[in-house]
Amino acid sequence: MNGTALITGASSGIGAEYARQLSAKGADVVLVARDEKALRALADEIAGRGGRAEILVADLLDDAQRRRVEERLEQGIDLLVNSAGYGLPLAFEENDIEGEARHLELHVEVTMRLTRAALPTMLSRGSGRILNIASVAGLVPRGTYGAAKAWVVSFSRWANTVYGPRGVTVTAVCPGYVHTNFHERLGLLPGEEGVPGGMWLNATQVVRESLRDAARGRAVSIPSLRYKALTSLARLLPDRIVVAVASRGR
Repeated sequence: MNGTALITGASSGIGAEYARQLSAKGADVVLVARDEKALRALADEIAGRGGRAEILVADLLDDAQRRRVEERLEQGIDLLVNSAGYGLPLAFEENDIEGEARHLELHVEVTMRLTRAALPTMLSRGSGRILNIASVAGLVPRGTYGAAKAWVVSFSRWANTVYGPRGVTVTAVCPGYVHTNFHERLGLLPGEEGVPGGMWLNATQVVRESLRDAARGRAVSIPSLRYKALTSLARLLPDRIVVAVASRGR
Protein backbone atom coordinates (compact mmCIF):
# COMPACT_ATOMS: atom_id res chain seq x y z
CA MET A 1 0.00 0.00 0.00
CA ASN A 2 1.28 3.44 -0.93
CA GLY A 3 0.12 6.68 0.65
CA THR A 4 -0.43 7.64 4.28
CA ALA A 5 -2.25 5.82 7.07
CA LEU A 6 -3.25 7.43 10.38
CA ILE A 7 -3.73 5.03 13.29
CA THR A 8 -5.17 5.97 16.67
CA GLY A 9 -4.35 3.89 19.71
CA ALA A 10 -1.01 3.20 18.02
CA SER A 11 1.09 2.99 21.18
CA SER A 12 0.36 -0.71 21.77
CA GLY A 13 -1.74 -3.73 20.90
CA ILE A 14 -3.78 -3.88 17.71
CA GLY A 15 -3.06 -0.25 16.85
CA ALA A 16 0.69 -0.77 16.93
CA GLU A 17 0.34 -3.91 14.82
CA TYR A 18 -1.61 -1.98 12.17
CA ALA A 19 1.24 0.53 12.08
CA ARG A 20 3.81 -2.24 11.61
CA GLN A 21 1.91 -4.07 8.88
CA LEU A 22 0.87 -0.96 6.97
CA SER A 23 4.41 0.37 7.06
CA ALA A 24 5.70 -2.98 5.80
CA LYS A 25 3.27 -2.66 2.88
CA GLY A 26 4.79 0.70 1.94
CA ALA A 27 2.58 3.21 3.73
CA ASP A 28 3.82 6.22 5.63
CA VAL A 29 2.16 6.08 9.04
CA VAL A 30 0.90 8.75 11.43
CA LEU A 31 0.94 7.35 14.96
CA VAL A 32 -1.61 8.80 17.40
CA ALA A 33 -1.81 8.06 21.14
CA ARG A 34 -1.22 9.66 24.54
CA ASP A 35 2.02 7.81 25.34
CA GLU A 36 4.81 9.75 23.62
CA LYS A 37 7.54 7.38 24.79
CA ALA A 38 5.77 4.35 23.33
CA LEU A 39 5.06 6.19 20.07
CA ARG A 40 8.69 7.20 19.68
CA ALA A 41 9.84 3.64 20.31
CA LEU A 42 7.45 2.37 17.61
CA ALA A 43 8.49 5.12 15.21
CA ASP A 44 12.14 4.19 15.72
CA GLU A 45 11.29 0.52 15.11
CA ILE A 46 9.53 1.42 11.86
CA ALA A 47 12.36 3.72 10.77
CA GLY A 48 14.82 0.91 11.46
CA ARG A 49 12.97 -1.16 8.88
CA GLY A 50 13.11 1.63 6.30
CA GLY A 51 9.64 3.03 6.95
CA ARG A 52 8.45 6.53 7.71
CA ALA A 53 6.47 7.38 10.83
CA GLU A 54 5.04 10.68 12.05
CA ILE A 55 4.12 11.06 15.74
CA LEU A 56 1.05 12.92 16.93
CA VAL A 57 0.70 12.82 20.72
CA ALA A 58 -2.93 13.43 21.67
CA ASP A 59 -5.53 12.54 24.24
CA LEU A 60 -8.62 12.04 22.07
CA LEU A 61 -10.91 12.90 24.99
CA ASP A 62 -9.41 16.39 25.13
CA ASP A 63 -11.20 18.63 22.62
CA ALA A 64 -8.17 20.71 21.69
CA GLN A 65 -5.88 17.72 21.30
CA ARG A 66 -8.45 15.75 19.29
CA ARG A 67 -8.89 18.76 17.05
CA ARG A 68 -5.20 18.57 16.09
CA VAL A 69 -5.80 15.01 14.90
CA GLU A 70 -8.87 16.13 12.94
CA GLU A 71 -6.80 18.85 11.27
CA ARG A 72 -4.19 16.30 10.25
CA LEU A 73 -6.94 14.15 8.73
CA GLU A 74 -8.36 17.14 6.87
CA GLN A 75 -5.00 17.62 5.19
CA GLY A 76 -5.57 14.27 3.48
CA ILE A 77 -4.68 10.66 4.21
CA ASP A 78 -5.34 7.40 2.38
CA LEU A 79 -6.32 5.15 5.26
CA LEU A 80 -7.69 5.80 8.75
CA VAL A 81 -7.66 3.21 11.52
CA ASN A 82 -9.84 4.17 14.50
CA SER A 83 -8.26 1.83 17.05
CA ALA A 84 -8.17 3.83 20.30
CA GLY A 85 -10.25 2.24 23.03
CA TYR A 86 -10.45 0.46 26.35
CA GLY A 87 -12.84 -1.73 28.30
CA LEU A 88 -14.79 -1.43 31.55
CA PRO A 89 -16.06 -4.06 34.00
CA LEU A 90 -19.39 -5.58 32.96
CA ALA A 91 -21.16 -4.54 36.19
CA PHE A 92 -22.67 -1.32 34.83
CA GLU A 93 -24.53 -0.65 38.09
CA GLU A 94 -21.19 -0.50 39.94
CA ASN A 95 -19.23 1.56 37.42
CA ASP A 96 -18.66 5.29 37.81
CA ILE A 97 -21.11 6.99 35.45
CA GLU A 98 -18.58 9.64 34.38
CA GLY A 99 -16.20 6.85 33.47
CA GLU A 100 -18.97 5.26 31.42
CA ALA A 101 -19.62 8.57 29.66
CA ARG A 102 -15.93 8.98 28.74
CA HIS A 103 -15.88 5.36 27.53
CA LEU A 104 -18.87 6.04 25.27
CA GLU A 105 -17.34 9.27 24.00
CA LEU A 106 -14.09 7.61 22.97
CA HIS A 107 -15.66 4.66 21.20
CA VAL A 108 -18.56 6.47 19.54
CA GLU A 109 -18.13 10.24 19.34
CA VAL A 110 -14.39 10.21 18.65
CA THR A 111 -14.81 7.54 15.97
CA MET A 112 -17.57 9.62 14.38
CA ARG A 113 -15.59 12.87 14.50
CA LEU A 114 -12.38 11.42 13.06
CA THR A 115 -14.28 9.62 10.31
CA ARG A 116 -16.04 12.86 9.42
CA ALA A 117 -12.71 14.70 9.31
CA ALA A 118 -11.18 12.16 6.93
CA LEU A 119 -14.11 11.71 4.54
CA PRO A 120 -14.24 14.95 2.49
CA THR A 121 -10.72 14.68 1.08
CA MET A 122 -11.13 10.95 0.45
CA LEU A 123 -14.42 11.53 -1.38
CA SER A 124 -13.06 14.39 -3.46
CA ARG A 125 -10.18 12.13 -4.50
CA GLY A 126 -12.47 9.14 -5.07
CA SER A 127 -10.45 6.74 -2.94
CA GLY A 128 -9.77 5.87 0.68
CA ARG A 129 -10.26 3.28 3.39
CA ILE A 130 -11.49 3.60 6.95
CA LEU A 131 -11.20 0.77 9.47
CA ASN A 132 -13.18 1.18 12.68
CA ILE A 133 -12.07 -1.29 15.32
CA ALA A 134 -15.22 -2.71 16.86
CA SER A 135 -15.48 -6.12 18.53
CA VAL A 136 -17.36 -9.39 18.50
CA ALA A 137 -18.96 -7.83 21.60
CA GLY A 138 -20.70 -5.43 19.21
CA LEU A 139 -22.53 -8.36 17.63
CA VAL A 140 -23.93 -9.78 20.89
CA PRO A 141 -25.45 -8.21 24.03
CA ARG A 142 -22.42 -7.53 26.26
CA GLY A 143 -22.58 -4.48 28.52
CA THR A 144 -21.85 -0.92 27.55
CA TYR A 145 -18.67 -1.91 25.69
CA GLY A 146 -20.72 -4.15 23.41
CA ALA A 147 -23.35 -1.42 23.02
CA ALA A 148 -20.73 1.14 21.98
CA LYS A 149 -19.19 -1.29 19.53
CA ALA A 150 -22.63 -2.13 18.13
CA TRP A 151 -22.88 1.55 17.14
CA VAL A 152 -19.50 1.27 15.41
CA VAL A 153 -20.66 -1.79 13.46
CA SER A 154 -23.96 -0.23 12.40
CA PHE A 155 -22.34 3.07 11.44
CA SER A 156 -19.63 1.32 9.42
CA ARG A 157 -22.13 -0.86 7.56
CA TRP A 158 -24.17 2.19 6.61
CA ALA A 159 -21.12 4.27 5.65
CA ASN A 160 -19.68 1.48 3.52
CA THR A 161 -22.96 1.18 1.62
CA VAL A 162 -23.17 4.92 1.00
CA TYR A 163 -19.53 5.79 0.38
CA GLY A 164 -18.21 2.54 -1.10
CA PRO A 165 -19.61 3.30 -4.57
CA ARG A 166 -17.80 6.65 -4.37
CA GLY A 167 -14.46 4.95 -3.76
CA VAL A 168 -14.25 5.10 0.04
CA THR A 169 -14.75 1.84 1.92
CA VAL A 170 -15.56 1.66 5.64
CA THR A 171 -14.98 -1.58 7.54
CA ALA A 172 -15.90 -2.50 11.10
CA VAL A 173 -13.29 -4.91 12.45
CA CYS A 174 -14.79 -7.32 15.01
CA PRO A 175 -12.10 -9.40 16.72
CA GLY A 176 -12.73 -11.65 19.68
CA TYR A 177 -10.23 -11.98 22.53
CA VAL A 178 -6.79 -10.84 21.37
CA HIS A 179 -3.46 -11.17 23.15
CA THR A 180 -2.65 -7.49 23.88
CA ASN A 181 -2.43 -5.33 27.01
CA PHE A 182 -6.18 -4.57 26.78
CA HIS A 183 -7.03 -6.85 29.71
CA GLU A 184 -4.07 -5.69 31.78
CA ARG A 185 -5.61 -2.20 31.67
CA LEU A 186 -8.68 -3.73 33.32
CA GLY A 187 -6.42 -4.82 36.17
CA LEU A 188 -6.27 -8.46 35.11
CA LEU A 189 -3.13 -10.58 35.14
CA PRO A 190 -2.54 -13.26 32.46
CA GLY A 191 -4.78 -16.22 33.20
CA GLU A 192 -7.32 -14.16 35.17
CA GLU A 193 -9.56 -13.33 32.23
CA GLY A 194 -11.63 -16.51 32.51
CA VAL A 195 -11.34 -17.20 28.78
CA PRO A 196 -10.41 -20.65 27.37
CA GLY A 197 -7.07 -20.72 25.60
CA GLY A 198 -8.60 -21.70 22.28
CA MET A 199 -10.58 -18.47 22.12
CA TRP A 200 -7.54 -16.22 21.96
CA LEU A 201 -6.27 -14.64 18.75
CA ASN A 202 -3.04 -12.78 18.12
CA ALA A 203 -2.88 -9.22 16.84
CA THR A 204 -0.89 -10.21 13.76
CA GLN A 205 -3.69 -12.46 12.53
CA VAL A 206 -6.42 -9.93 13.32
CA VAL A 207 -4.69 -7.11 11.46
CA ARG A 208 -3.72 -9.26 8.47
CA GLU A 209 -7.24 -10.62 7.96
CA SER A 210 -8.95 -7.27 8.49
CA LEU A 211 -6.70 -5.48 6.00
CA ARG A 212 -7.53 -8.18 3.46
CA ASP A 213 -11.27 -7.75 4.12
CA ALA A 214 -10.98 -3.96 3.86
CA ALA A 215 -9.18 -4.29 0.52
CA ARG A 216 -12.16 -6.36 -0.66
CA GLY A 217 -14.56 -3.64 0.41
CA ARG A 218 -16.27 -5.62 3.15
CA ALA A 219 -18.34 -3.69 5.67
CA VAL A 220 -17.65 -6.10 8.53
CA SER A 221 -14.53 -8.15 9.19
CA ILE A 222 -14.64 -10.98 11.76
CA PRO A 223 -11.14 -12.45 11.95
CA SER A 224 -10.93 -16.25 12.34
CA LEU A 225 -13.38 -18.99 11.41
CA ARG A 226 -14.17 -19.75 15.04
CA TYR A 227 -15.56 -16.28 15.70
CA LYS A 228 -17.42 -16.22 12.39
CA ALA A 229 -19.13 -19.44 13.47
CA LEU A 230 -19.84 -18.22 17.01
CA THR A 231 -21.40 -14.94 15.90
CA SER A 232 -23.57 -16.76 13.37
CA LEU A 233 -24.76 -19.13 16.09
CA ALA A 234 -25.44 -16.26 18.50
CA ARG A 235 -27.97 -14.77 16.08
CA LEU A 236 -30.08 -17.93 16.41
CA LEU A 237 -30.10 -18.19 20.21
CA PRO A 238 -32.26 -16.39 22.79
CA ASP A 239 -30.68 -13.31 24.38
CA ARG A 240 -30.65 -14.89 27.86
CA ILE A 241 -28.38 -17.66 26.59
CA VAL A 242 -26.13 -15.34 24.58
CA VAL A 243 -25.78 -12.90 27.51
CA ALA A 244 -24.89 -15.73 29.89
CA VAL A 245 -22.21 -17.09 27.55
CA ALA A 246 -20.88 -13.63 26.60
CA SER A 247 -20.56 -12.67 30.27
CA ARG A 248 -17.75 -15.18 30.74
CA GLY A 249 -14.35 -13.53 30.75
CA ARG A 250 -13.61 -9.83 31.06
